[in-house]
Amino acid sequence: MLARLDGRIVFVAGAIPGEQVRVRITRETKSALWGDVVEILTPSEDRRAPACDAACGGLAYAHIQYERQTALKRAIVADAFHRLARIDLDPAPEVAPSPERAYRLRARLHVRGQRVGFFRAGTHDICDAEPTGQLLPDGLAAVVRAAASLASRAAECDAIVIAENIAATERVLHLEPREGARLDDLARRLALPAGVTGITTEVRGRIVPIAGATTVTDSAAALFGDQSPIGALPAWSRKASSFFQGNRFLMGPLVTRVLESASGNRFLDLYSGVGLFAVALTAQGASGVAVEGDRSSGSDLDANAAPWRERLQVVHSSVESFLTRSIDPLPDVVVLDPPRTGVSAEALSGLLKWNIPRAVYVSCDPPTLARDAARFVGAGYALRSITAFDLFPNTPHVEVVAELVK
Repeated sequence: MLARLDGRIVFVAGAIPGEQVRVRITRETKSALWGDVVEILTPSEDRRAPACDAACGGLAYAHIQYERQTALKRAIVADAFHRLARIDLDPAPEVAPSPERAYRLRARLHVRGQRVGFFRAGTHDICDAEPTGQLLPDGLAAVVRAAASLASRAAECDAIVIAENIAATERVLHLEPREGARLDDLARRLALPAGVTGITTEVRGRIVPIAGATTVTDSAAALFGDQSPIGALPAWSRKASSFFQGNRFLMGPLVTRVLESASGNRFLDLYSGVGLFAVALTAQGASGVAVEGDRSSGSDLDANAAPWRERLQVVHSSVESFLTRSIDPLPDVVVLDPPRTGVSAEALSGLLKWNIPRAVYVSCDPPTLARDAARFVGAGYALRSITAFDLFPNTPHVEVVAELVK
Protein backbone atom coordinates (compact mmCIF):
# COMPACT_ATOMS: atom_id res chain seq x y z
CA MET A 1 0.00 0.00 0.00
CA LEU A 2 1.19 3.51 -0.78
CA ALA A 3 1.73 6.47 1.50
CA ARG A 4 3.72 9.66 1.03
CA LEU A 5 6.21 11.38 3.31
CA ASP A 6 8.20 14.54 2.56
CA GLY A 7 7.82 14.07 -1.18
CA ARG A 8 8.79 10.41 -1.15
CA ILE A 9 6.60 7.36 -1.75
CA VAL A 10 6.38 4.89 1.14
CA PHE A 11 5.59 1.27 0.27
CA VAL A 12 3.86 -0.14 3.34
CA ALA A 13 3.41 -3.88 3.90
CA GLY A 14 0.49 -4.96 6.05
CA ALA A 15 -1.71 -1.86 5.75
CA ILE A 16 -5.06 -1.05 4.10
CA PRO A 17 -5.86 2.24 2.34
CA GLY A 18 -7.38 4.70 4.78
CA GLU A 19 -5.68 3.32 7.86
CA GLN A 20 -3.36 5.23 10.17
CA VAL A 21 -0.46 2.97 11.08
CA ARG A 22 2.95 3.01 12.69
CA VAL A 23 5.63 1.66 10.36
CA ARG A 24 9.17 0.39 10.79
CA ILE A 25 11.28 1.48 7.81
CA THR A 26 13.28 -1.42 6.38
CA ARG A 27 14.77 0.13 3.24
CA GLU A 28 15.39 3.62 1.91
CA THR A 29 16.40 5.34 -1.33
CA LYS A 30 16.37 8.98 -2.39
CA SER A 31 12.89 8.65 -3.86
CA ALA A 32 11.18 5.95 -1.80
CA LEU A 33 10.91 4.18 1.53
CA TRP A 34 9.82 0.63 2.35
CA GLY A 35 8.31 -0.33 5.67
CA ASP A 36 6.34 -2.90 7.67
CA VAL A 37 3.35 -2.15 9.87
CA VAL A 38 4.15 -2.59 13.55
CA GLU A 39 1.01 -0.98 15.04
CA ILE A 40 -2.50 -0.23 13.76
CA LEU A 41 -3.60 3.16 15.12
CA THR A 42 -6.85 3.54 13.16
CA PRO A 43 -7.94 0.19 11.69
CA SER A 44 -10.01 -0.22 8.56
CA GLU A 45 -13.39 -1.91 8.86
CA ASP A 46 -12.02 -4.32 6.24
CA ARG A 47 -9.20 -5.56 8.46
CA ARG A 48 -9.21 -9.17 9.61
CA ALA A 49 -6.77 -11.44 11.38
CA PRO A 50 -4.76 -13.44 8.81
CA ALA A 51 -4.88 -17.20 9.17
CA CYS A 52 -1.09 -17.38 9.53
CA ASP A 53 2.13 -15.45 9.02
CA ALA A 54 1.36 -13.19 6.04
CA ALA A 55 4.99 -13.42 4.91
CA CYS A 56 4.59 -17.16 4.29
CA GLY A 57 3.74 -18.10 0.75
CA GLY A 58 3.06 -14.56 -0.42
CA LEU A 59 -0.08 -13.74 1.58
CA ALA A 60 0.34 -9.98 1.33
CA TYR A 61 -3.44 -9.37 1.34
CA ALA A 62 -4.41 -11.99 3.93
CA HIS A 63 -5.21 -9.29 6.50
CA ILE A 64 -7.89 -7.76 4.22
CA GLN A 65 -11.50 -8.92 3.96
CA TYR A 66 -11.87 -10.74 0.66
CA GLU A 67 -14.43 -8.40 -0.91
CA ARG A 68 -12.08 -5.47 -0.32
CA GLN A 69 -9.22 -7.46 -1.88
CA THR A 70 -11.06 -7.70 -5.20
CA ALA A 71 -11.92 -3.98 -5.00
CA LEU A 72 -8.22 -3.18 -4.52
CA LYS A 73 -7.31 -5.33 -7.51
CA ARG A 74 -9.82 -3.42 -9.65
CA ALA A 75 -7.98 -0.27 -8.58
CA ILE A 76 -4.59 -1.83 -9.38
CA VAL A 77 -5.70 -2.60 -12.94
CA ALA A 78 -7.24 0.85 -13.44
CA ASP A 79 -4.17 2.60 -12.01
CA ALA A 80 -1.78 0.66 -14.27
CA PHE A 81 -3.73 1.58 -17.41
CA HIS A 82 -4.09 5.21 -16.34
CA ARG A 83 -0.40 5.71 -15.53
CA LEU A 84 1.29 3.54 -18.15
CA ALA A 85 -1.11 3.42 -21.09
CA ARG A 86 -2.92 6.74 -20.63
CA ILE A 87 -6.18 4.77 -20.86
CA ASP A 88 -8.92 5.45 -18.33
CA LEU A 89 -10.98 2.34 -17.62
CA ASP A 90 -14.50 3.55 -16.87
CA PRO A 91 -15.63 1.50 -15.16
CA ALA A 92 -12.70 -0.56 -13.99
CA PRO A 93 -13.27 -4.27 -14.64
CA GLU A 94 -14.90 -6.40 -11.99
CA VAL A 95 -12.59 -9.11 -10.65
CA ALA A 96 -14.04 -12.63 -10.80
CA PRO A 97 -13.64 -14.02 -7.26
CA SER A 98 -12.16 -17.35 -6.20
CA PRO A 99 -12.54 -19.49 -3.10
CA GLU A 100 -9.64 -18.62 -0.84
CA ARG A 101 -8.65 -22.18 0.08
CA ALA A 102 -7.40 -25.21 -1.87
CA TYR A 103 -7.34 -23.28 -5.15
CA ARG A 104 -3.80 -24.06 -6.31
CA LEU A 105 -3.18 -26.70 -8.97
CA ARG A 106 0.58 -26.29 -8.85
CA ALA A 107 3.10 -25.12 -6.26
CA ARG A 108 6.84 -25.28 -5.57
CA LEU A 109 7.80 -26.32 -2.04
CA HIS A 110 11.37 -26.01 -0.79
CA VAL A 111 13.15 -28.85 0.98
CA ARG A 112 15.54 -28.02 3.81
CA GLY A 113 16.54 -30.97 5.95
CA GLN A 114 13.35 -32.53 7.30
CA ARG A 115 11.28 -29.42 6.58
CA VAL A 116 9.18 -28.82 3.47
CA GLY A 117 7.34 -25.56 2.80
CA PHE A 118 7.35 -22.09 1.31
CA PHE A 119 10.04 -19.48 1.90
CA ARG A 120 9.11 -16.54 4.09
CA ALA A 121 9.13 -13.41 1.91
CA GLY A 122 12.64 -12.01 1.43
CA THR A 123 14.33 -14.96 3.20
CA HIS A 124 15.35 -18.58 2.74
CA ASP A 125 13.58 -19.54 5.97
CA ILE A 126 11.08 -22.39 5.58
CA CYS A 127 7.52 -21.79 6.76
CA ASP A 128 4.71 -24.33 6.96
CA ALA A 129 2.50 -24.21 3.85
CA GLU A 130 -0.50 -25.89 5.51
CA PRO A 131 -1.89 -22.84 7.39
CA THR A 132 -1.83 -20.75 4.19
CA GLY A 133 -4.68 -22.90 2.87
CA GLN A 134 -3.56 -22.63 -0.75
CA LEU A 135 -3.18 -26.38 -1.32
CA LEU A 136 -5.47 -29.31 -0.72
CA PRO A 137 -4.50 -30.98 2.58
CA ASP A 138 -4.12 -34.35 0.83
CA GLY A 139 -1.73 -32.85 -1.70
CA LEU A 140 0.43 -31.18 0.92
CA ALA A 141 0.52 -34.38 2.98
CA ALA A 142 1.66 -36.28 -0.12
CA VAL A 143 4.58 -33.87 -0.58
CA VAL A 144 5.61 -34.30 3.06
CA ARG A 145 5.49 -38.10 2.71
CA ALA A 146 7.56 -37.95 -0.47
CA ALA A 147 10.20 -35.77 1.20
CA ALA A 148 10.36 -38.15 4.17
CA SER A 149 10.81 -41.13 1.82
CA LEU A 150 13.97 -39.51 0.44
CA ALA A 151 15.63 -40.13 3.81
CA SER A 152 19.35 -39.33 3.55
CA ARG A 153 18.91 -38.21 -0.07
CA ALA A 154 16.73 -35.28 1.01
CA ALA A 155 19.86 -33.11 1.23
CA GLU A 156 20.22 -33.51 -2.56
CA CYS A 157 16.68 -32.26 -3.26
CA ASP A 158 16.21 -28.50 -3.49
CA ALA A 159 12.45 -28.41 -4.02
CA ILE A 160 9.39 -30.50 -4.82
CA VAL A 161 6.90 -29.20 -7.39
CA ILE A 162 3.37 -30.54 -7.01
CA ALA A 163 0.91 -30.61 -9.92
CA GLU A 164 -2.68 -31.82 -9.62
CA ASN A 165 -5.59 -32.08 -12.00
CA ILE A 166 -8.71 -30.14 -11.09
CA ALA A 167 -10.43 -33.07 -9.38
CA ALA A 168 -7.20 -33.99 -7.53
CA THR A 169 -7.53 -37.57 -8.74
CA GLU A 170 -4.07 -37.30 -10.32
CA ARG A 171 -1.02 -35.85 -8.58
CA VAL A 172 2.56 -35.75 -9.88
CA LEU A 173 5.55 -34.61 -7.83
CA HIS A 174 8.68 -33.29 -9.53
CA LEU A 175 11.93 -33.48 -7.54
CA GLU A 176 14.30 -30.63 -8.32
CA PRO A 177 17.89 -31.67 -7.50
CA ARG A 178 20.37 -29.28 -5.95
CA GLU A 179 23.12 -28.00 -8.21
CA GLY A 180 25.50 -30.83 -9.02
CA ALA A 181 23.17 -33.53 -7.66
CA ARG A 182 21.15 -36.20 -9.50
CA LEU A 183 18.08 -38.01 -8.24
CA ASP A 184 17.24 -40.18 -11.24
CA ASP A 185 18.80 -43.27 -9.61
CA LEU A 186 15.89 -43.21 -7.14
CA ALA A 187 13.83 -44.94 -9.84
CA ARG A 188 15.19 -48.23 -8.50
CA ARG A 189 14.25 -47.66 -4.87
CA LEU A 190 11.52 -45.01 -4.43
CA ALA A 191 7.90 -46.20 -4.25
CA LEU A 192 4.88 -43.98 -4.83
CA PRO A 193 3.63 -42.45 -1.57
CA ALA A 194 -0.09 -42.65 -0.87
CA GLY A 195 -2.01 -40.01 -2.84
CA VAL A 196 0.65 -39.65 -5.56
CA THR A 197 0.23 -40.93 -9.12
CA GLY A 198 3.71 -40.12 -10.35
CA ILE A 199 7.18 -38.82 -9.46
CA THR A 200 9.67 -37.27 -11.87
CA THR A 201 13.01 -35.48 -11.75
CA GLU A 202 15.27 -33.64 -14.18
CA VAL A 203 18.63 -34.49 -15.71
CA ARG A 204 20.34 -31.91 -17.95
CA GLY A 205 17.01 -30.27 -18.77
CA ARG A 206 15.30 -33.58 -19.57
CA ILE A 207 12.37 -34.86 -17.51
CA VAL A 208 13.05 -38.37 -16.16
CA PRO A 209 10.34 -40.62 -14.64
CA ILE A 210 11.06 -42.10 -11.21
CA ALA A 211 7.76 -43.85 -10.45
CA GLY A 212 4.26 -43.97 -11.88
CA ALA A 213 2.87 -41.45 -14.37
CA THR A 214 4.71 -38.35 -15.61
CA THR A 215 1.64 -36.17 -16.27
CA VAL A 216 -1.76 -35.15 -14.93
CA THR A 217 -4.70 -34.59 -17.26
CA ASP A 218 -7.84 -32.45 -17.30
CA SER A 219 -10.70 -32.86 -19.76
CA ALA A 220 -12.98 -30.16 -21.12
CA ALA A 221 -15.67 -31.50 -18.78
CA ALA A 222 -13.35 -30.87 -15.81
CA LEU A 223 -12.70 -27.29 -16.95
CA PHE A 224 -16.21 -26.30 -17.95
CA GLY A 225 -18.58 -28.76 -16.31
CA ASP A 226 -21.74 -29.67 -18.19
CA GLN A 227 -21.73 -26.37 -20.09
CA SER A 228 -18.59 -26.96 -22.14
CA PRO A 229 -18.47 -24.57 -25.13
CA ILE A 230 -16.16 -26.96 -27.01
CA GLY A 231 -17.62 -30.40 -26.35
CA ALA A 232 -16.11 -33.21 -24.30
CA LEU A 233 -13.19 -34.33 -26.47
CA PRO A 234 -10.31 -31.92 -25.70
CA ALA A 235 -7.93 -32.78 -22.87
CA TRP A 236 -4.80 -31.18 -21.50
CA SER A 237 -1.97 -33.27 -20.05
CA ARG A 238 1.04 -31.63 -18.47
CA LYS A 239 4.11 -32.47 -16.45
CA ALA A 240 4.70 -30.84 -13.09
CA SER A 241 7.59 -28.93 -14.69
CA SER A 242 5.32 -27.33 -17.34
CA PHE A 243 3.48 -24.04 -16.97
CA PHE A 244 -0.28 -24.23 -16.48
CA GLN A 245 -2.75 -21.74 -15.03
CA GLY A 246 -2.87 -22.33 -11.30
CA ASN A 247 -6.44 -21.84 -10.02
CA ARG A 248 -8.72 -24.90 -10.16
CA PHE A 249 -11.87 -22.82 -9.70
CA LEU A 250 -11.33 -20.15 -12.38
CA MET A 251 -9.76 -22.15 -15.20
CA GLY A 252 -13.07 -22.64 -17.01
CA PRO A 253 -14.19 -18.98 -16.80
CA LEU A 254 -10.75 -17.79 -17.94
CA VAL A 255 -10.66 -20.06 -21.00
CA THR A 256 -14.29 -19.21 -21.80
CA ARG A 257 -13.43 -15.51 -21.82
CA VAL A 258 -10.50 -16.05 -24.18
CA LEU A 259 -12.69 -18.14 -26.50
CA GLU A 260 -15.29 -15.35 -26.62
CA SER A 261 -12.68 -12.70 -27.44
CA ALA A 262 -10.63 -14.81 -29.88
CA SER A 263 -13.39 -16.08 -32.15
CA GLY A 264 -12.39 -16.42 -35.81
CA ASN A 265 -11.35 -18.92 -38.43
CA ARG A 266 -7.60 -18.71 -37.92
CA PHE A 267 -5.54 -17.89 -34.83
CA LEU A 268 -1.95 -17.53 -33.69
CA ASP A 269 -1.21 -18.54 -30.08
CA LEU A 270 2.07 -17.15 -28.74
CA TYR A 271 3.58 -18.38 -25.44
CA SER A 272 1.24 -21.33 -25.88
CA GLY A 273 2.42 -23.38 -22.90
CA VAL A 274 0.83 -26.83 -23.00
CA GLY A 275 -1.83 -25.54 -25.41
CA LEU A 276 -4.57 -24.46 -23.02
CA PHE A 277 -5.97 -21.83 -25.38
CA ALA A 278 -4.74 -23.29 -28.69
CA VAL A 279 -6.43 -26.66 -28.16
CA ALA A 280 -9.65 -24.99 -26.98
CA LEU A 281 -9.74 -22.69 -30.02
CA THR A 282 -9.09 -25.63 -32.36
CA ALA A 283 -11.84 -27.69 -30.70
CA GLN A 284 -14.15 -24.73 -31.25
CA GLY A 285 -13.53 -25.07 -35.00
CA ALA A 286 -10.66 -22.70 -35.77
CA SER A 287 -7.28 -23.49 -37.33
CA GLY A 288 -4.05 -22.08 -36.02
CA VAL A 289 -0.41 -22.09 -35.01
CA ALA A 290 0.81 -22.57 -31.42
CA VAL A 291 4.32 -21.30 -30.54
CA GLU A 292 6.20 -22.43 -27.44
CA GLY A 293 9.92 -22.35 -26.69
CA ASP A 294 10.10 -24.15 -23.34
CA ARG A 295 11.15 -27.79 -23.63
CA SER A 296 8.83 -29.20 -20.96
CA SER A 297 5.73 -27.25 -21.97
CA GLY A 298 6.52 -27.78 -25.64
CA SER A 299 6.54 -31.57 -25.33
CA ASP A 300 3.15 -31.45 -23.57
CA LEU A 301 1.89 -29.13 -26.30
CA ASP A 302 2.86 -31.74 -28.90
CA ALA A 303 0.87 -34.41 -27.09
CA ASN A 304 -2.19 -32.22 -26.52
CA ALA A 305 -2.21 -30.99 -30.12
CA ALA A 306 -1.82 -34.49 -31.63
CA PRO A 307 -5.59 -35.19 -32.02
CA TRP A 308 -5.94 -31.89 -33.88
CA ARG A 309 -2.85 -32.03 -36.10
CA GLU A 310 -4.83 -31.32 -39.28
CA ARG A 311 -5.81 -27.88 -37.99
CA LEU A 312 -3.25 -27.08 -35.28
CA GLN A 313 0.43 -26.57 -36.14
CA VAL A 314 2.97 -26.59 -33.31
CA VAL A 315 6.17 -24.54 -33.60
CA HIS A 316 9.00 -25.01 -31.09
CA SER A 317 10.64 -21.61 -31.08
CA SER A 318 11.09 -18.47 -29.06
CA VAL A 319 8.40 -15.93 -29.86
CA GLU A 320 11.09 -13.44 -30.91
CA SER A 321 12.52 -15.85 -33.47
CA PHE A 322 9.11 -16.92 -34.78
CA LEU A 323 8.03 -13.33 -35.40
CA THR A 324 10.93 -12.74 -37.78
CA ARG A 325 9.17 -15.03 -40.27
CA SER A 326 6.30 -14.30 -42.60
CA ILE A 327 2.89 -15.86 -42.11
CA ASP A 328 0.30 -16.60 -44.77
CA PRO A 329 -2.62 -16.41 -44.48
CA LEU A 330 -2.74 -13.72 -41.82
CA PRO A 331 -4.53 -14.89 -38.66
CA ASP A 332 -7.82 -13.29 -37.62
CA VAL A 333 -6.58 -13.07 -34.03
CA VAL A 334 -3.42 -13.51 -31.98
CA VAL A 335 -3.57 -14.81 -28.40
CA LEU A 336 -0.68 -13.92 -26.10
CA ASP A 337 -0.04 -15.30 -22.60
CA PRO A 338 3.50 -14.10 -21.84
CA PRO A 339 5.42 -14.40 -18.56
CA ARG A 340 5.13 -11.72 -15.88
CA THR A 341 7.70 -9.56 -17.68
CA GLY A 342 5.28 -9.20 -20.62
CA VAL A 343 6.09 -9.31 -24.32
CA SER A 344 9.66 -8.31 -25.10
CA ALA A 345 10.14 -5.08 -27.06
CA GLU A 346 11.64 -7.11 -29.93
CA ALA A 347 8.71 -9.53 -30.08
CA LEU A 348 6.11 -6.79 -29.85
CA SER A 349 7.75 -4.85 -32.69
CA GLY A 350 7.67 -7.95 -34.85
CA LEU A 351 4.05 -8.72 -34.00
CA LEU A 352 2.81 -5.20 -34.69
CA LYS A 353 4.37 -5.33 -38.16
CA TRP A 354 2.05 -8.23 -39.00
CA ASN A 355 -0.99 -5.98 -38.50
CA ILE A 356 -3.21 -8.81 -37.19
CA PRO A 357 -6.79 -7.49 -36.82
CA ARG A 358 -7.31 -8.52 -33.20
CA ALA A 359 -5.18 -9.41 -30.16
CA VAL A 360 -6.27 -11.17 -26.96
CA TYR A 361 -3.64 -10.58 -24.30
CA VAL A 362 -3.69 -12.69 -21.11
CA SER A 363 -1.52 -11.20 -18.38
CA CYS A 364 -0.63 -11.93 -14.75
CA ASP A 365 0.89 -8.44 -14.32
CA PRO A 366 -1.27 -5.33 -14.96
CA PRO A 367 1.69 -2.90 -15.30
CA THR A 368 3.39 -4.88 -18.07
CA LEU A 369 0.02 -5.43 -19.76
CA ALA A 370 -0.65 -1.69 -19.67
CA ARG A 371 2.84 -0.96 -21.00
CA ASP A 372 2.31 -3.32 -23.93
CA ALA A 373 -1.28 -2.15 -24.51
CA ALA A 374 0.06 1.38 -24.95
CA ARG A 375 2.20 0.13 -27.85
CA PHE A 376 -0.81 -1.61 -29.40
CA VAL A 377 -2.81 1.62 -29.13
CA GLY A 378 0.07 3.56 -30.69
CA ALA A 379 -0.05 1.11 -33.61
CA GLY A 380 -3.72 1.78 -34.26
CA TYR A 381 -5.50 -0.66 -31.94
CA ALA A 382 -8.33 0.16 -29.53
CA LEU A 383 -9.04 -1.54 -26.21
CA ARG A 384 -12.40 -3.23 -26.76
CA SER A 385 -12.77 -5.11 -23.47
CA ILE A 386 -10.91 -6.01 -20.30
CA THR A 387 -11.75 -8.73 -17.79
CA ALA A 388 -10.03 -9.73 -14.54
CA PHE A 389 -9.80 -12.98 -12.58
CA ASP A 390 -8.54 -13.46 -9.02
CA LEU A 391 -6.38 -16.51 -9.69
CA PHE A 392 -4.32 -15.91 -6.53
CA PRO A 393 -6.53 -14.72 -3.64
CA ASN A 394 -4.81 -13.13 -0.64
CA THR A 395 -1.99 -11.89 -2.89
CA PRO A 396 -1.68 -8.64 -4.91
CA HIS A 397 -1.69 -10.64 -8.17
CA VAL A 398 -4.58 -10.47 -10.63
CA GLU A 399 -5.01 -12.10 -14.05
CA VAL A 400 -6.32 -9.82 -16.80
CA VAL A 401 -7.64 -10.56 -20.31
CA ALA A 402 -7.54 -7.58 -22.68
CA GLU A 403 -9.04 -7.57 -26.18
CA LEU A 404 -7.45 -5.11 -28.61
CA VAL A 405 -8.93 -4.50 -32.04
CA LYS A 406 -7.32 -2.79 -35.03
